[in-house]
Amino acid sequence: MIVLVGFMGAGKSTVGRLLAAQLGLPSTDTDAVIEQCTGRGIPEIFRTDGEPAFRDLEEAAVADVLAGPQAVVSLGGGACGREGTRARLRGHTVVHLDVSLTQVRERTRGDTGRPVLQRGDLEQLHAERRAVFTALADVEVLTDGRPAADVAAAVLGALAVLDTTRAGTPAPDGALPGAPQHSPEEP
Repeated sequence: MIVLVGFMGAGKSTVGRLLAAQLGLPSTDTDAVIEQCTGRGIPEIFRTDGEPAFRDLEEAAVADVLAGPQAVVSLGGGACGREGTRARLRGHTVVHLDVSLTQVRERTRGDTGRPVLQRGDLEQLHAERRAVFTALADVEVLTDGRPAADVAAAVLGALAVLDTTRAGTPAPDGALPGAPQHSPEEP
C-alpha cells in the first residue's frame, strides 16, 4: 500500500490519482470514503457533529482502507493525528507530500469546504502536523511550485530508490538505506 500524507493543499488527492494510474492500482481518498459512507460532506460533519466525531469516522475509514486490497491511498490532512492511524501506517509505504504554509494559503484561497482553514492556529497546526508527517514518512517530496504531474514523477523516482535500498542494493547518490528519500527540491 502506498499512502500519501501531508497538510491540506499538498495535492494528495490529485497526485494519488496520477500515481495510481501510472502504477495500475486503484486510487482511494479517505475523505471521499467518509463522504460516501455517511452521505454527507465533511464541512457538514464538522458543523453538525464536531471535529472529534469526524476524526472517529476518519480513523475507521483509514483502518478499513488499509485492510483492503493494494491501492494508492490519500489521507486527509488530520488523519495522522491519531495514534491508532499512525500505528496502522507501519508496514505501508508512507509518502509525505510536503507543502509550505505559504503554498497552502495560496492553493486554498477562497476554499470554504475546508473547516480547518477557519482555525486561528493554522501556523502552529501546520508545523505540528509537518513534524508528524516527516516522522512517519519513508519518502518526502516537496510540492511547492510544482505541477501535480511533476510531483507524481518525483514520488515514483523516490519510491524506486526506496525499493532499491529495501532490497539491499546500495542506494544511488550515497542515499542511506532506511533514511527517508527526498526528491529534488527544484521542479
